[in-house]
Amino acid sequence: MRPAGLIAAAAVTALAAAGAISYAVAEDGGAPAGAHAAPAAAAPSPSVLAVPAPDSADAGFARDMAVHHQQAVEMAYLVRDRTRDAEVRRLAYDIAQTQANQRGMLLGWLDLWGLPKVSAEPPMTWMGMGDAAAGEDGALMPGMATNTQLKKLNQLSGRPAEILFLQLMTAHHRGGLHMAQGCVARCAVAAEKRLARSMVDGQRSELQLMAGMLKERGAAPDS
Repeated sequence: MRPAGLIAAAAVTALAAAGAISYAVAEDGGAPAGAHAAPAAAAPSPSVLAVPAPDSADAGFARDMAVHHQQAVEMAYLVRDRTRDAEVRRLAYDIAQTQANQRGMLLGWLDLWGLPKVSAEPPMTWMGMGDAAAGEDGALMPGMATNTQLKKLNQLSGRPAEILFLQLMTAHHRGGLHMAQGCVARCAVAAEKRLARSMVDGQRSELQLMAGMLKERGAAPDS
């Protein structure tokens, strides 16, 4: 595993546990500030007890988006070490932190639900796209970079690395945006739908930002 992957994996271990806690709090509405902890014998609310089916949109989105996000984190760490441009490094840091945190929440929810983090079904089955042609060269889902593209990013530095990163992340966000919109439409768990909506808003904003950054560098979003 690359050093960047080791850092991301270590962060997710802690974030997965935090995700399970945040799900329970979000579904239960959260405790008022300063409120005392509920008695140990108190039963959790029905919404917390509700567990999605293994083949549900909620479970499928959590699994697939966790994989999708992991690659975004990896690309962000790669470009961070290959440019001195403050704007690109800031964007890479924001993407890495945001998507690692969201990935931890998704994996934490799967733990909370007692559901496996992998499925025998093809990616995107929960969106009715399981019969779509599998991506080539390691690109498992729409928008994901291929192994060849990641290798190239790992070999570049300076302006060329910035441009390729922005192009790859633009495609990545477009694919992620489509998935998040799918969860908004199909997921049943309230906390997960809220997270998906926040992904839609955040990635739309970053797509606009990256389009401007590419224009400043004399490049287009599509290579």
